[in-house]
Amino acid sequence: MVLRLPSGDRVSLQEMPAPMNSAPDVKAFFDPATWTLSYVAWDPATRDAVAIDTVLDYDPAASRIHTASVDAMAAFVRSEKLKLFWILDTHAHADHLTGARALQQQFPEAKVAIGAGIRDVQRVFARVLNLGETFTADGRQFDRLLEAGETIEAGSLRVEVIATPGHTPACVCYRIGDALFTGDTLFMPDYGVGRCDFPAGSAEDLYDSITSRLYSLPDATRVFVGHDYQPGGRDVLWETTIGEEKRQNVQLQADTGRDVFVSFRKARDERLGTPRLLFASVQFNINGGRLPDPESNGTAYLKIPIRA
Repeated sequence: MVLRLPSGDRVSLQEMPAPMNSAPDVKAFFDPATWTLSYVAWDPATRDAVAIDTVLDYDPAASRIHTASVDAMAAFVRSEKLKLFWILDTHAHADHLTGARALQQQFPEAKVAIGAGIRDVQRVFARVLNLGETFTADGRQFDRLLEAGETIEAGSLRVEVIATPGHTPACVCYRIGDALFTGDTLFMPDYGVGRCDFPAGSAEDLYDSITSRLYSLPDATRVFVGHDYQPGGRDVLWETTIGEEKRQNVQLQADTGRDVFVSFRKARDERLGTPRLLFASVQFNINGGRLPDPESNGTAYLKIPIRA
């Protein structure tokens, strides 16, 4: 079948790009050990899917990893007969190990991707952890580095990459139709936004990212957050909207002044403790979800700096 466009050009239906799904289905997975929310988003018509911010379980006392969280997500993908195209991280998490490679082992066709700014984070932590010349800070540990503003395809899904530096310089959010996955940039309205005191983090950048990029999206945009810390002991929540964030976010509403927010964020960050899994998580995550190479005894080791 051939259609005539308003310009007078003719185009066959076979040549036209698949439409972006306007309202993907979303399944949330909550890891109570790290308060992390992971997601599978898919087109209900085609079953094409992506996974976002997966978790690899890690017991620091025993220094053991296991795959219960990844296995639960994989079981869901299979039970729903989804085709997984991408395994995406919003940033190099500082509070949990990414399950991206563990999930990829079960779905080898899926590619692991992260924002291209990960190279900046790699350079910072390569120095902090003294990773040496064997560690390359060029992003090659990932299957794909995603540039700000680009859109990638996942079958019938279109995934827009929105740069949102602030929590880290490499943070991105993913927009799929009317669904926005915000990682640690924006939380539920009763908790606020991400901290900015990690190396190369910036409260000023976070303010600009949220107010100029996220709050400019339609109010009806569904927001899926990367963590929920259950303030006041309430039940876990993971979905809100841009409109609700603009009106009700306890730290940054649409009319909050930049100087007010920056002063608040910096003062609050000074009172926050170090994430329990910081060094293990970052070292693992900047390496594309892989442990360092085993040493001569066959065991892999993570480095933890000691401060006197």
